[in-house]
Amino acid sequence: MFHFGKKPADDQLYAPITGEVVKLETVSDPVFAQKMMGEGFGVNPDVSVGTIVSPVAGEVTLVQGHAVGLKRADGLEVLIHLGIDTVSLKGAPFEMLTKVGKVVKGGDPLVNVDWAQIKAAGLDNVVLVLITNTNDALANLDVNYGANQSGAVIGKATAK
Repeated sequence: MFHFGKKPADDQLYAPITGEVVKLETVSDPVFAQKMMGEGFGVNPDVSVGTIVSPVAGEVTLVQGHAVGLKRADGLEVLIHLGIDTVSLKGAPFEMLTKVGKVVKGGDPLVNVDWAQIKAAGLDNVVLVLITNTNDALANLDVNYGANQSGAVIGKATAK
């Protein structure tokens, strides 16, 4: 009941890249903006920074070209979606630095991105961080919007 000696789960959110953290409702894709994939936030990236870091502490559950999935110890499931419609690029701009099953801390490197390829394809480069099991597992999401540095604590996601 008291879990003496057991380290509490990290419920903090970390900026996945240097840039402007924005409300999900402001992103260009209505599926994300209307929170059909869950609560979260976006980051308009500083394209001089090419590495995406983990926005949460957890286990990597999905590595798929334009997206990385993570599961926190408290059960929250987090999806990092790199750009809008970038699935059409078939993984070309993305170099995965992690693999399924790896346990990461917030701020650990996950993916290198070649932003020039995304720009050349005329696609939106917003980085999305979504809690895909929002309805079942999320109690509260608190995000500090505005300019942030990669790996900085930008808020907290509390599980039910």
